Amino acid sequence: MILELADIRIQPGQNAAFEAAIAQAAGTIIARAKGFQGYKVNRGIESPERYVLQIFWDSLEDHTVGFRQSELFTQWRGIVGPFFAAPPVVEHFELVAKSA
Repeated sequence: MILELADIRIQPGQNAAFEAAIAQAAGTIIARAKGFQGYKVNRGIESPERYVLQIFWDSLEDHTVGFRQSELFTQWRGIVGPFFAAPPVVEHFELVAKSA
């Protein structure tokens, strides 16, 4: 399993609209992508315009090739992209340890 971690900064005052948009887009668009396992979204406490999006994929290629090079990515970006204050910083991680 691969964890995609996206650090997202949005325009001030757009929290409620962004949260609705990202939930809709993740639940209806990304959820259709091959290898998608689930997602989580967290809002910053000290920086409320900062969000951390975690998406779980079967493989790195499911995200970087299957999703990013598909029409689903275009649809996703069309919904959430207008809220971005800057392009998200995205990195991928492999699980090395887990608690029960």
